[in-house]
Amino acid sequence: MSEAMKTSVEGKNLIIERVFHAPREVVFAAFSESESLASWWGPLGWETKNKQFEFVPGGVWHYCMTCSDENQGDFFGMESWGKSVFQEIIVPEKIVALDYFSDQDGDINPEAPSTQMTILFMDEEEKTKLIIRSQFQTPEDLQQVMEMGVVEGMSSQFVCLDEYLEK
Repeated sequence: MSEAMKTSVEGKNLIIERVFHAPREVVFAAFSESESLASWWGPLGWETKNKQFEFVPGGVWHYCMTCSDENQGDFFGMESWGKSVFQEIIVPEKIVALDYFSDQDGDINPEAPSTQMTILFMDEEEKTKLIIRSQFQTPEDLQQVMEMGVVEGMSSQFVCLDEYLEK
């Protein structure tokens, strides 16, 4: 059973909230273990491969999402590289990371918006409330990723996480 995703914008912050039908430790593990994260990260029809994953403060997560769904037209075969640098980790409560668009070598794309992402994992009986606060450098940067479909992408991605958590 899937829950509704809530989104709001506060200045240069995008806040996304969603409840998952799994204990907090399980949801946290889905974000903090390389193999688990790669198995669900990305929107429907995309596959993720981790090139680097060091889940410690100062550690780097460098990954590539590739569209594997022929029905997605021009997106089929497209690669999208990302890089996150973990700032703070409190197991199983909180992950803070700087998140960037990058290339396959891990070089950050200076033309693309970056964000400081704070992910909170909150107990709700046998469920987990996830709150993701993405703070962009400017409201224009936030608007740019909104136009790129970040909300729709996260909603689709959470469907993938639901399927992963059911296993």
